[in-house]
Amino acid sequence: MQIPISSRAGQVKPFLAMELMERAKELEAEGQDVIYLCLGEPDFDTPAAILAATAKALDEGATSYTHSLGLLELRQEICRHYRDYYGVEIVPEQVIVSSGTSPLMLLLFSTILDQGDELILTDPGYACYPGFVKFSGGDPVLLRTDAKDGFQPKPEQVQALITEKTRGLLINSPSNPAGSIISGEDMAALARLPIPIISDEIYHGLTYQGDERCILEFTQDAFVLGGFSKAYAMTGWRLGYLISPLSCVRTLQTLHQNFLICANHFVQRGGIAALQQCNDDVSSMRQTYDKRRQELVARLRALGFGVHFEPQGAFYVLADARHIDSNSQRLALGILEKTGVAVTPGIDFGEGSEGFLRFSYTRPLDEIVMALERIAVYLQRCGHSA
Repeated sequence: MQIPISSRAGQVKPFLAMELMERAKELEAEGQDVIYLCLGEPDFDTPAAILAATAKALDEGATSYTHSLGLLELRQEICRHYRDYYGVEIVPEQVIVSSGTSPLMLLLFSTILDQGDELILTDPGYACYPGFVKFSGGDPVLLRTDAKDGFQPKPEQVQALITEKTRGLLINSPSNPAGSIISGEDMAALARLPIPIISDEIYHGLTYQGDERCILEFTQDAFVLGGFSKAYAMTGWRLGYLISPLSCVRTLQTLHQNFLICANHFVQRGGIAALQQCNDDVSSMRQTYDKRRQELVARLRALGFGVHFEPQGAFYVLADARHIDSNSQRLALGILEKTGVAVTPGIDFGEGSEGFLRFSYTRPLDEIVMALERIAVYLQRCGHSA
């Protein structure tokens, strides 16, 4: 029997970073030595204070449901963090804690988008954004950004795309895949546009150059996606949050109750410890990432890759490889098969980064150096040495 697939599900494209990683795992199982520079997966252990707090929570039986918005103490700590770090006043009733930011995006887009409503996204941008929008019934409107701007949107570009169907703009700073940030001046101008801003700030805490600004510094009519996966090395713990205007919280909470119930109880206790005790751990990880960033950028440029701007945050470099092959998926697979180095094809992030490769510096420096040495040999054999 042929079981039909819904048109909604059929609109979601494969996540090429995962597809390439899965091919790398196959090669590794066959005996090939693989270096993974393809995923945003921190290589650090989760800080000890988080592990201790979670173990204590389990010992105390913290395995029950919690409030659908999340533990009050965790939401209070998130509010304190925003007050201390950004000078922003929010209340616990604005915060929804869930199992990572991905389910919160689905709930948020389902809340603000009716069938055919539009959400402006940058191209390039995080590969999964368009799928979230389409699955929620909306239409992604792609804003082609420029490398000289770090692939970040300029306010006048956004203004030109706003129609009666526009329900918001999604920004990401520091960004995936480019590692760029939006300046305070541009963020203030974006906040003045007559549409809500949805700001994905999951990479906050991992900024090396420039100011790390929160959209809530400039407007209260905004949604902020944040979490613990990246800065606290907690990807597998699945803990994130959404800060919402109070007018939307009840609807978001109702959807959360129905579809997700609540975030994991003892993991939320780990999140409290992260915010209270782990600033030094984050600072140490950030310093290490920064050293890797500088080394990777220098080596990519020495190999002839175009790094048109230095990444300022997150842990990615988006490198122009169009002089080698304009088909980034073919190039990434060729590098993987011939060298055992897994990098992400730029096309995963939109047509605007086709011909680019994204390198993640979430591996130890010696592995990054070895990966670039392998790629250098590959390029020489292909006649593309610097």
